[in-house]
Amino acid sequence: MLERLTDPFVAASILTSALLAICFLQSGLDKVLDFKGNLAWLNGHFAKSPLRGQVAPMLVVVTILECAAGALCAVGVVQIILSSDMTLALLGAELAALNIVMLFFGQRVAKDYAGAAALVPYFIVCVGAILLLGR
Repeated sequence: MLERLTDPFVAASILTSALLAICFLQSGLDKVLDFKGNLAWLNGHFAKSPLRGQVAPMLVVVTILECAAGALCAVGVVQIILSSDMTLALLGAELAALNIVMLFFGQRVAKDYAGAAALVPYFIVCVGAILLLGR
Protein backbone atom coordinates (compact mmCIF):
# COMPACT_ATOMS: atom_id res chain seq x y z
CA MET A 1 0.00 0.00 0.00
CA LEU A 2 2.79 2.44 0.88
CA GLU A 3 4.41 1.83 -2.49
CA ARG A 4 1.16 2.71 -4.25
CA LEU A 5 0.74 5.87 -2.17
CA THR A 6 4.19 7.10 -3.15
CA ASP A 7 3.25 6.98 -6.82
CA PRO A 8 3.29 10.66 -7.90
CA PHE A 9 -0.09 10.41 -9.66
CA VAL A 10 -1.73 8.80 -6.65
CA ALA A 11 -0.16 11.31 -4.25
CA ALA A 12 -1.21 14.22 -6.48
CA SER A 13 -4.73 12.77 -6.70
CA ILE A 14 -4.99 12.50 -2.92
CA LEU A 15 -3.64 15.98 -2.27
CA THR A 16 -5.72 17.66 -4.98
CA SER A 17 -8.87 15.92 -3.77
CA ALA A 18 -8.09 16.92 -0.19
CA LEU A 19 -7.64 20.55 -1.25
CA LEU A 20 -11.00 20.54 -3.05
CA ALA A 21 -12.67 18.80 -0.10
CA ILE A 22 -11.44 21.46 2.32
CA CYS A 23 -12.33 24.35 0.01
CA PHE A 24 -15.84 23.22 -0.88
CA LEU A 25 -16.82 21.74 2.49
CA GLN A 26 -15.75 24.92 4.28
CA SER A 27 -17.55 27.15 1.80
CA GLY A 28 -20.71 25.03 1.77
CA LEU A 29 -20.83 24.64 5.54
CA ASP A 30 -20.31 28.39 5.98
CA LYS A 31 -23.40 28.94 3.83
CA VAL A 32 -25.38 26.36 5.85
CA LEU A 33 -24.33 27.82 9.21
CA ASP A 34 -24.84 31.46 8.18
CA PHE A 35 -27.50 31.18 5.49
CA LYS A 36 -29.20 34.44 6.48
CA GLY A 37 -25.94 36.39 6.46
CA ASN A 38 -24.90 34.99 3.09
CA LEU A 39 -28.37 35.65 1.68
CA ALA A 40 -28.33 39.25 2.90
CA TRP A 41 -24.92 39.88 1.37
CA LEU A 42 -25.86 38.24 -1.93
CA ASN A 43 -29.16 40.14 -2.13
CA GLY A 44 -27.12 43.35 -2.00
CA HIS A 45 -24.57 41.98 -4.45
CA PHE A 46 -27.23 41.09 -7.04
CA ALA A 47 -29.58 44.03 -6.29
CA LYS A 48 -28.95 45.70 -9.66
CA SER A 49 -28.69 42.54 -11.77
CA PRO A 50 -31.28 40.53 -13.67
CA LEU A 51 -30.75 37.74 -11.10
CA ARG A 52 -31.98 39.85 -8.16
CA GLY A 53 -35.19 37.85 -7.72
CA GLN A 54 -33.43 34.49 -7.88
CA VAL A 55 -30.83 34.91 -5.13
CA ALA A 56 -32.37 32.58 -2.53
CA PRO A 57 -32.89 29.59 -4.87
CA MET A 58 -29.44 30.14 -6.40
CA LEU A 59 -27.89 30.16 -2.94
CA VAL A 60 -29.63 26.89 -2.06
CA VAL A 61 -28.37 25.22 -5.26
CA VAL A 62 -24.82 26.51 -4.80
CA THR A 63 -24.80 25.42 -1.15
CA ILE A 64 -25.97 21.91 -1.99
CA LEU A 65 -23.45 21.54 -4.81
CA GLU A 66 -20.58 22.87 -2.69
CA CYS A 67 -21.37 20.47 0.15
CA ALA A 68 -21.79 17.57 -2.27
CA ALA A 69 -18.55 18.37 -4.12
CA GLY A 70 -16.62 18.67 -0.86
CA ALA A 71 -18.10 15.49 0.60
CA LEU A 72 -17.42 13.49 -2.57
CA CYS A 73 -13.82 14.72 -2.65
CA ALA A 74 -13.34 13.90 1.06
CA VAL A 75 -14.75 10.39 0.70
CA GLY A 76 -12.77 10.13 -2.54
CA VAL A 77 -9.52 10.73 -0.65
CA VAL A 78 -10.28 7.75 1.59
CA GLN A 79 -11.31 5.68 -1.43
CA ILE A 80 -8.07 6.49 -3.26
CA ILE A 81 -5.99 5.58 -0.20
CA LEU A 82 -7.79 2.31 0.40
CA SER A 83 -8.35 1.06 -3.13
CA SER A 84 -6.87 3.49 -5.70
CA ASP A 85 -10.42 4.00 -7.00
CA MET A 86 -10.77 7.62 -8.05
CA THR A 87 -14.47 7.55 -9.00
CA LEU A 88 -15.88 9.57 -6.10
CA ALA A 89 -13.06 12.09 -6.11
CA LEU A 90 -13.57 12.57 -9.86
CA LEU A 91 -17.30 13.16 -9.37
CA GLY A 92 -16.49 15.64 -6.62
CA ALA A 93 -14.03 17.51 -8.86
CA GLU A 94 -16.60 17.62 -11.64
CA LEU A 95 -19.25 19.03 -9.29
CA ALA A 96 -16.71 21.53 -7.98
CA ALA A 97 -15.95 22.71 -11.53
CA LEU A 98 -19.66 23.03 -12.28
CA ASN A 99 -20.09 25.05 -9.11
CA ILE A 100 -17.27 27.40 -10.08
CA VAL A 101 -18.85 27.90 -13.53
CA MET A 102 -22.15 28.80 -11.85
CA LEU A 103 -20.42 31.24 -9.48
CA PHE A 104 -18.47 32.73 -12.39
CA PHE A 105 -21.71 33.29 -14.30
CA GLY A 106 -23.25 35.03 -11.30
CA GLN A 107 -20.23 37.27 -10.79
CA ARG A 108 -20.17 38.28 -14.45
CA VAL A 109 -23.91 39.03 -14.47
CA ALA A 110 -23.47 41.11 -11.30
CA LYS A 111 -20.61 42.90 -13.11
CA ASP A 112 -18.19 41.91 -10.36
CA TYR A 113 -15.34 41.27 -12.75
CA ALA A 114 -12.69 41.09 -10.03
CA GLY A 115 -14.78 38.49 -8.19
CA ALA A 116 -15.17 36.52 -11.41
CA ALA A 117 -11.44 36.68 -12.09
CA ALA A 118 -10.69 35.41 -8.56
CA LEU A 119 -12.60 32.21 -9.40
CA VAL A 120 -10.37 31.31 -12.36
CA PRO A 121 -7.54 29.73 -10.29
CA TYR A 122 -10.08 27.54 -8.51
CA PHE A 123 -11.51 26.48 -11.86
CA ILE A 124 -8.03 25.62 -13.14
CA VAL A 125 -7.43 23.42 -10.08
CA CYS A 126 -10.79 21.72 -10.67
CA VAL A 127 -10.03 21.04 -14.33
CA GLY A 128 -6.57 19.78 -13.40
CA ALA A 129 -8.15 17.47 -10.83
CA ILE A 130 -10.62 16.17 -13.41
CA LEU A 131 -7.79 15.42 -15.85
CA LEU A 132 -5.66 13.81 -13.14
CA LEU A 133 -8.43 11.74 -11.58
CA GLY A 134 -9.94 10.70 -14.89
CA ARG A 135 -6.72 9.43 -16.44
